[in-house]
Formats: sequence, C-alpha cells, structure tokens
Amino acid sequence: MRKGILCLVLVMIFSACKENKTYIFSYFTDNGEDGLYMAYSTDGYHWKNLADTSFLKPELSDDKLMRDPCIILGGDGNYHMVWTVSWTENGIGYSSSKDLIHWSEQQFIPVMQHEDNVRNCWAPEITYDALNDEYMIYWSSTITGRFYDESQSSEDNYNHRIYYVLTKDFKTYSETQLLYEPGFNVIDASIVYDNGNYIMFLKDETLVPPQKNIRVAYAEKLTGPYSNASSPITGDYWAEGPTSVKIDGEWLVYFDKYKEGSFGAVRSSDLKIWKDVSDQISLPDSIRHGSILEVPSSLVENILKRRENY
Repeated sequence: MRKGILCLVLVMIFSACKENKTYIFSYFTDNGEDGLYMAYSTDGYHWKNLADTSFLKPELSDDKLMRDPCIILGGDGNYHMVWTVSWTENGIGYSSSKDLIHWSEQQFIPVMQHEDNVRNCWAPEITYDALNDEYMIYWSSTITGRFYDESQSSEDNYNHRIYYVLTKDFKTYSETQLLYEPGFNVIDASIVYDNGNYIMFLKDETLVPPQKNIRVAYAEKLTGPYSNASSPITGDYWAEGPTSVKIDGEWLVYFDKYKEGSFGAVRSSDLKIWKDVSDQISLPDSIRHGSILEVPSSLVENILKRRENY
C-alpha cells in the first residue's frame, strides 16, 4: 500500500515537473528598431506572444537596433542578453535581468575595436561555461581582405568568420579570438552543451554556388576546436538564425526562412537524420530570428500578469 502511494506521488511530481517546463523565444521584428520581443510555449512547438509591444527599446549606436537577441540563464541566476546594435559597428550590445522585465543599463562591448578593417559585428550569442564559471560571447564579423575568396563571399563582399571573447563579470573581457574558420563564409553560430560535447548550429553563407543553409559542428571544449561542418540539415531554401531546444530526447532546430518570410523547423534524435516539421509549428506572424530559452513557468506567469504594462 505504502509502495503504491509512493509511486503515485512520484508520478504526480514528475507530471508537475513536466507541466512546469516553459520555453521563451526572444526575437525581433522588422529591422530591429523596436527592440526585444518574446513569445512563450509549453510544448516547444506552438508559440504565443508574451506582449504585443517591445520589452526593451534599443539605445546603443547611431542605428539603435536590437537584432538577433540571445538570452541565457547564467551561473549567477541572472538572465544575460546580447544583440546586434548596428549594421556597421565594431561591437555588440549587452544587458541583464532577473525577471526578463526589468533590464540593466545597456552596455556596448567593442569586441572588434582592435581591427581597423572590420566591417560589422552581427548575430552575437552567449553560452555559459559552468566548468569554468565564465561566459563566451561569440559573433560573426567580416574583416576586409581576410579570408577573401570570391567563391565564398556573400552579398556586398561580406566574408564572415566566428570570433569570441570570454568574461566572468561582464566588466572585463579576454582578447578577441577566432572561434571558427570552416573554409567558407559562416554566420549565425549557436552553441549548446549536451552529454560532454558542444554542438554548434551555424549558417553556411556561401553565395557562389548558393548554400544559405544550416549545418552542425562539434567540439569537446566550448572554445573549440570545432569539427568540420556537417552536410546541410535544412532544405532547398535560404535559412538563417538557427536556435535549438531538446525536448523528450529530440532536437528541434528553428530557423528563419527569410526569403519566404516564414519560419521552419527540423527535428532529430541523433543529430544526423533530420525531419522537416515546419508544418507542426506555429509562431507570431511578425517574428524574426532570435533564441529559445527554457524557464520556470512561474517566470512566464509573472510576465503575463504584468503584460498590460507593455
């Protein structure tokens, strides 16, 4: 009898834990002038807006953009966000929050100020390294005259590679280092940790012949070295801005079908065989790419209670 009651309690606890799992999709709209938007989901497939207006207005750079927002939960219990502030700046934006409602003063991090010929700092992301209790911020930049190859360049002769800095406190930063040089124009890296390995989802930005697809690379350490990129995991369309979530042992990778003005998704249990599940997802019509974060349901409930303030 006692054993049966204990099993019932454990089932109830497990069910409650499953019900308390909620996901937030941080994203931007239009060109990013309006700032941070967020949607939420309880199953990782169907998303609703947390508010109809922006949670945070961009203040940095002459362009004042907030594109490609990436939010993670840090080891300090705070949420940390980075984003693209401009088309041409040598740095990126940073802010933090305890509740995803109130944000710290926006900070410009000049991660490429040492490069006189840098053209941009786009699509930054951030990953927390629990082993070393530090954060890696990484992004895509084109440095004029470096890695140049006409067959690998993109529009307007952009030819990106992935760079990174490390920080423990968002006050001091390591020297900028090259993170990934796959031999082709690469952008939109997004790195997650799983079972002792780091998984990088990335966009092959090659224009001639056109690729514009999502691929995967792996490393044993967050700072690499990363493997050669896999074959494309997306189909015969242009895709960018990958972000991933693992649900019940299966990887779900979202991406922006930016030429078509829609979103897509692929799913895999082994990171090798991928199935297109774009017909199984639903997102806000205005959504552009960003990042997915798992959060406590209570956090989302608190935001929803206060959504009338936004």
